[in-house]
Amino acid sequence: MTPPASDIFIEIDHFQKKKKGQAAPGDVFLAQKNQSGNRIIATLSDGLGSGIKANVLASLTATMISKFVLMDIPPEHAAEIIINSLPVCSERGLAYATFTLVDARQDMSVRIIEYDNPPMLILRGTEPVTVEKERIPIRRKNKKTGPQNETLFLSELTALPGDRVIFFSDGVTQAGLGSPPYPCGWGTEGVQNHIITTVHSDPLISASALARNLVLTAENTNSEEPKDDISCAVMYFRKPRDLLVMTGPPFRPESDREFARIFAEFPGKKIISGGTSAQIIARELGKTIGNDGPVRNTGLPPSSKMEGADLVCEGILTLGAVAEELSCGDGAERDEKNPASRLIELFLDSDRITFVVGTKINQVHQDPNMPVELEIRRNVVKKIASLLEEKYLKVTHIRYI
Repeated sequence: MTPPASDIFIEIDHFQKKKKGQAAPGDVFLAQKNQSGNRIIATLSDGLGSGIKANVLASLTATMISKFVLMDIPPEHAAEIIINSLPVCSERGLAYATFTLVDARQDMSVRIIEYDNPPMLILRGTEPVTVEKERIPIRRKNKKTGPQNETLFLSELTALPGDRVIFFSDGVTQAGLGSPPYPCGWGTEGVQNHIITTVHSDPLISASALARNLVLTAENTNSEEPKDDISCAVMYFRKPRDLLVMTGPPFRPESDREFARIFAEFPGKKIISGGTSAQIIARELGKTIGNDGPVRNTGLPPSSKMEGADLVCEGILTLGAVAEELSCGDGAERDEKNPASRLIELFLDSDRITFVVGTKINQVHQDPNMPVELEIRRNVVKKIASLLEEKYLKVTHIRYI
């Protein structure tokens, strides 16, 4: 039986490498949700050429087509507006940018629009799914300034749990072009065979890991010197991964038992952020708090361990460090012994994150001599939740107790 749409999470991520010697990638990836959060628009655009100019062209294309589709403007009209608004290469007569757009809704309906990018791949488990593609001619006002017989391809399907939509720029399919093993490049068939083999060996591979795997393999095909921008994006329909964050003691002591019950009954991964919070849960559930290995100087209080918790760390300082790093970027390299880094990894590896926030005021954090960065717990949690939703497309819920 197919689970209800509410039990499916749409994971979307990408990975890219810019052309060697360029300051910016010529491929641009954008992903955004609508206001109600039940729809994701993901777009990969490949700008003509490489570097800054290509990046600007791809950014304009991705931004415009994403907004038009989100406004439910018919795709052929949206494409015509873009194509007739921006120029083409005067020397080669080529379009300024290509794109693939995936419009996925929580009811599992998916619409895909393709314009001159390599054909996307849909996998159901490890089996490719063939979908009918509608050809939509594009009407260019001035035929002399652009390619002839331009066409959009529009396809629609109803996704099933475990489905993946993989789309990429021609830097992937043309990897190795001119080399003895790949005189004509890796090619669409070679790319698809590699993706199928990768998923077969790791059926639960994440969208992030699969996109990274494909791009790095294409890079290696180029003798580790990208001769073009190489980008891949993956949309993965799967069961959501849940995470619970317990932080701060409840407002009333009589709520301690409920606080501990929420922790004990939660079905996903669990984090306790705050020494008092950990003591309450340990006392109510009859557990012990122990040291989490040798203490290292990470600039933050060391983490602890407790049975049933994936991480036990200090509260406001650690949460503040997490908020700062999330606002700056997701950080490719992290110290696994740093509590903030471990907390971020758990956030990024989860889909639905529930914060249970105790509202008892900790007088230590009201000291006027404390650094101004020490916002009260509730504001820090709100900031983290907002960053996770806006930058990383996570689903968050905050409960106060």
